[in-house]
Amino acid sequence: MITYLVRRTLYMVITVAAVSVISFILIQLPPGDFLSTYVANLTEAGTEVSASELASLTARFGLDRPMHEQYFRWIWGILSRGDFGMSFGWNRPVSELIWNRLAFTTVLAMSAMVFTFAVGIPIGIYSALRQYSPGDYFFTLVGYIGLATPNFLFALVLMWIGFRYFGQNVGGLFSPEFQNAPWSLARVWDMLTHLWIPVVVLGTAESAGLIRVTRAMLLDELKKQYVVTARAKGVAEGTLTFKYPVRIALNPVVSTIGWRLSTIISGAPIVAVVLSLPSTGPLMLRALLTQDMYLAGAFFLLLAILTVIGTFISDILLAVLDPRIRMEQ
Repeated sequence: MITYLVRRTLYMVITVAAVSVISFILIQLPPGDFLSTYVANLTEAGTEVSASELASLTARFGLDRPMHEQYFRWIWGILSRGDFGMSFGWNRPVSELIWNRLAFTTVLAMSAMVFTFAVGIPIGIYSALRQYSPGDYFFTLVGYIGLATPNFLFALVLMWIGFRYFGQNVGGLFSPEFQNAPWSLARVWDMLTHLWIPVVVLGTAESAGLIRVTRAMLLDELKKQYVVTARAKGVAEGTLTFKYPVRIALNPVVSTIGWRLSTIISGAPIVAVVLSLPSTGPLMLRALLTQDMYLAGAFFLLLAILTVIGTFISDILLAVLDPRIRMEQ
């Protein structure tokens, strides 16, 4: 097991390093750079930028250096000082911009993931055990609706319901009086009362997909010979179902924890814009549109780290869940 964990840790480091290089290159592939967009906006506003001013800004932002030198200066700052660089658009350190928003995003993503598993797995098990029952047909219909409905449209519907029937201020994660207030139990409670809409919006589509996967995998396991033999020998139905087929059916569910977390976070920008959430989504979207490379690169790097950590957790859970995987190690 120790060798397995060491090998997986090494893979994590290599993966994050590769993603940091690829993402830094991809950010700079589109024509132009942040200064091109900045100068174009000033020109449209009637302000001319001289050649000397443009050269000064280019040197100030380090855009006159080769791409590989920009990358190594950026990654060395992260590894040595935890410095993600300066945001061109905000003229502030990237770390100041992302940490507060990243905390809200993590709370939102983890809550949505808990909602996804709490809803998707039990319904998927029920649908498999009651195949072709009215309940199975109902949850299948709800699942297809959840998969087909865009998140932003679902967010608008829930906003209207929250405002119309509950009289709730549905914009953002806080009421106006708690927007800039210091943290307290009252502020935490206010955040929790606003959290349900984005959690349901982000978790619905994921839950719908999880229901279909769990149902299909469990149906496949229930038809295998070891289940038929155990049932013929008189093993109690509940013990038989949950001790063996359900554990095996959860393998693909557990193995996708890593990318599910990053998918929820990366899929949240449009929902965050619609719901006015103080998450990383709108900030990342603006960074990509303006080619704010250090800010966008920091987001990609953090998403990669979250993905590999989630995958690492998935590998450990799979080894615990399925003895066959432990034997292959």
